[in-house]
Amino acid sequence: MLKYIQWSDLTSTEKEAREGERGRAMFRLHTQDSDPLHRMVNIMTPRTYVPPHKHENPDKREVFVCLRGKVAVIEFNEQGTVLTHRILTPQGPTFAVEIPPRTWHTFVCLEDPTYLFEVKDGPWDPATDKHSANGWAPREDDRTAGEQFNLKLIKQLHLEVDDD
Repeated sequence: MLKYIQWSDLTSTEKEAREGERGRAMFRLHTQDSDPLHRMVNIMTPRTYVPPHKHENPDKREVFVCLRGKVAVIEFNEQGTVLTHRILTPQGPTFAVEIPPRTWHTFVCLEDPTYLFEVKDGPWDPATDKHSANGWAPREDDRTAGEQFNLKLIKQLHLEVDDD
């Protein structure tokens, strides 16, 4: 059976992203954590902090397609130095990114709201899903430090946030 997704399906997820502590929420398309391929729509607001992380042991690829809004995808080396960054928007010129395994990365939301369609290798196991940066980036639960980290990246990379 085909599974269609309409914008109206995402209304409650956007509300959750706006009102939730993390400033983002996920609309899940896969049915089980054990699925070999995960599909979801991540909805985020500029106040969200996505800690830099990588997926290794087990190695996992991720693909993100910007459906709405604007987001910076940022790649780091092992020490936390920015290697590359690109702005994703539905209009382009860049609208999607594939992130290979073992690649340190984060996202900085630049427009409220931003919708990212994500495809990722499964299965999901919270104990091994991702490795967070130790020492050079704040933990996700440190919201104040995460906000400061995002502001530092915005300034360093000369990013513009549209918070209308």
